[in-house]
Formats: sequence, structure tokens, C-alpha cells
Amino acid sequence: MDTEKKKKFKLPHIFVLLTAIIVICSIATWILPAGEFDRQVNEAGTEVVVPGTYHTVEASPVGIFDTIKAIYNGMMNGGDVIFFVFIAYAAIGLIISTGAFNGLVAGLLKILKGKARAVIIPVFILVLGCASSTIGVFEEAFPFIPIFVGISIAMGYDALVGLGIVALGVGLGYSGAIMNPFTVGMAQAIADIQPMSGVGFRLICHAVMIIVASVLLVRYALKVQADPTKSYVYGDDFSHLAMNPDDVEKHPFGIREKLVLGVLAVGIVVIVWGVKVKGWYFEDLSGVFLIMGIISALIMGWGPDTIAKKMAASFTDIAVACMIIGFSRGILVVLQSGHIIDTIVYGISIPLTKFPAWIASEAMLVVQTLLNFLIPSGSGQAVTSMPIMAPLADLVGVSRQVAVLAFQFGDGLSNIIWPTAMAPIMCGIAGVKIEKWWKLVVPIFLALLVTQGVLIAIATMVF
Repeated sequence: MDTEKKKKFKLPHIFVLLTAIIVICSIATWILPAGEFDRQVNEAGTEVVVPGTYHTVEASPVGIFDTIKAIYNGMMNGGDVIFFVFIAYAAIGLIISTGAFNGLVAGLLKILKGKARAVIIPVFILVLGCASSTIGVFEEAFPFIPIFVGISIAMGYDALVGLGIVALGVGLGYSGAIMNPFTVGMAQAIADIQPMSGVGFRLICHAVMIIVASVLLVRYALKVQADPTKSYVYGDDFSHLAMNPDDVEKHPFGIREKLVLGVLAVGIVVIVWGVKVKGWYFEDLSGVFLIMGIISALIMGWGPDTIAKKMAASFTDIAVACMIIGFSRGILVVLQSGHIIDTIVYGISIPLTKFPAWIASEAMLVVQTLLNFLIPSGSGQAVTSMPIMAPLADLVGVSRQVAVLAFQFGDGLSNIIWPTAMAPIMCGIAGVKIEKWWKLVVPIFLALLVTQGVLIAIATMVF
């Protein structure tokens, strides 16, 4: 009798996985021809690809030493995001330490009982989705991941539910964006269609996707609430983020805690105003988060040493997630150094000309989703793919509005699953192993992908 137990496949450590992808991309630079499109600055002042200008260039394969250096160069390339996450996470850590959210959750737990608590899931997904849909919030929401993880655990769910609220909120916000200037705004400008056109249909798309995602996430949350052993992260330690429901329900919610939440609310309004009106980015947003954290700490009566120690602890907690950002950017560094990104985009676009309109529109969705693995930047993907997809839509008889919709669907949602995009970063912040995140989110992603396919089919008939 064979007593040997079959070993379950175990995904390697995220650093190993990302390094392997870097190596694979480096090998690809030796196999694929180097090539580029000509680029020009359009009327809006954006540098875009000129369709039909793809040409090969001198090969520049990435060698072994350059592959190794790509990790460092990735850190440098992603420096703005890395330091924003460090500062914002530490600032939010101060706010969490005040206990203000414990008090807030106490109120929620007293009002919502049993399964009724699940209403918090679609509400927060909608709130985050609106922020992403309008002003392009994505990385800016990362500091709130620990908050939602703590709230979810306190409500009897698990860390994956908290992470799912943030990830699905911002991912679907980008996918169903009505006026996100970094994605749909740029894509419509490049496609030469009226800005803000198709808003009504995109609102419907966003609502439908939120409903599908919420139903699936709530179903998982209720399953965990009924039997904690059903959690995909059962047995994992989240003590540094968890809020004990017994302690939370009795947690004081006095004037200081309420003032801290008031500071946070004002800070969020300032962030929205700054991004929308002043065009703020990571440098300015880091300053706002830091101010919010320090004011909150002073309200609680903490001295400079206490504030510094709490921030130092947060820096330690978030270090691995910040390293993941650098490794992920290393992949992009290799692809750019080898000049094969345009080659891949060109190769993917060729088969689309062979399909009838209704198949071509669905194929665009698939292409944009896959392309986001290589170009996780929404604006970067817009300026690379839309100059090709827009005229391609004309050739196959599809509205350019549909091409833009396929772009934003493929760009937004896949950010939460691709290891080259935001998935490992968000998992690192939540303290969740990426394979366990995939176990929850991949079925949800596939259901949403099918939903997007149906919406694309409807759009093909409508526009």
C-alpha cells in the first residue's frame, strides 16, 4: 500500500514568481523581434502611436546582468508609488491606532445583526467604485485596505472579504468609469470621439458589474460567517489587523475618536478636490495623508516619540508590499529595454482584422485584458493600444465607442489578478498570500469577464 501523500501544488513565494516572470520576459527579448511604432503628439498634447507604422528596430536583447539589474531599476521606476504607499500606509496606521474605526464598527455591529451585516459589502464597493470611476482612484485606496480587512474580520468574515471590497471597488470603478481622466478620458480623446459620450451605457455597465461582484463576494462572506473553517485564509494570522468583535462592540467612541473620523472625512474631500481641480498626484497626496495622520495623533494626545514609533512599526509592516512594487516594475523595465512591447501589441492586433464585427468586439476585450499583463498602466495602455484599436474598429465595422469600452473593461478589472499589476501589492498590504487571493477572486473575475462579454455584445448592437 502506497502511504506517500500527494503533495499539493504550492505557488512559490511572490518574489520568486515575479523574478521568474522577469527572466521569462528577458528570454523573450532574445526570441521576439524588436520593434516600435512611430509616435506623435496629438492635439491634446499626448504622445500616441501612429497606426500602420510598426517597424523592426535593432535588437537589444536583455542579458543576464541586465536582468538582475532590472529589479533595482524597477525599484527606481516605481519609486513614486513605493514611497507613496510607505507614507500613506504609516499615516493611515496612525488613524487606525486611535481606535476611531473600532468605535465606528461598534456602531455598525449594534445596528446590523447576522446576515444583514453583509449590506456593508456592496455599499463600500459602490463608494470606492464611484471614486475610481470619476477621479481615477486606485493606488490611492491602498492605505484603506487594512481598515476594511479589520472591519471584515470584526464582522465575522475574513481578510479576503476586506481585500475584495477595496480591490473590486477600484477595479470595477476603472472598468465602468464614466469620466476617469487617466483611462476613458484619454482613450476617447485618442479615438477621436466626444468626451463623456456613452456615459449612460457605462453607468449601466458599472451598476451591473457591481451587482455581480457583490453577490459573489457576499455569498463567500456569509459562508465564512456561518463556518469560519470555510475561509480560504483559515488559520492564517491577521492579529495585527484584526478587530476583535467583542472588544469593538464595547469600544469607546468619544469626542476624540469622532474628531479623528472628521479629520479623515475632510482629508478625503481635500484629496478629491486636489486630484480633480489641481491635478495632484503622489507627492501632494502623500502630504495630505501625512497631515491627516499627525493631526489625528495629536487629537489623541500622543507625543512625537509615540507618533514616530507607531509610524516606524507601519513602515516595517508595509516593507514587503513595497518591495513587490519594485519587482513588478522590473518586468516592465525588461520589456521596454528589449523593445518588444510594441511587437507584442502589433502581433495581437493582426488576427482581429480577420474576424466579423461581433467576434472582433469580443476579441478586443480579450486582447485588452491580456495586454494589461504587459502594460498595467491604464494611461500607458491607452496611448499604446487605442491608436491601433480605434482604426481597427473602423475596419471590422465596430463603433469606436465599443473599442473604448473594451479597453476600459480589459484595463480595469484585470489589475486585481495579474501578478504584473496590482494584485501582489494589494495582497502584500493585506497580508494575504496571492494564491489564496486568486482562489477567491479568479471565479469572480471569470464571472465578471462573461458579464463584460455580454455588455460588449449589447454595446455592439447599441452603438
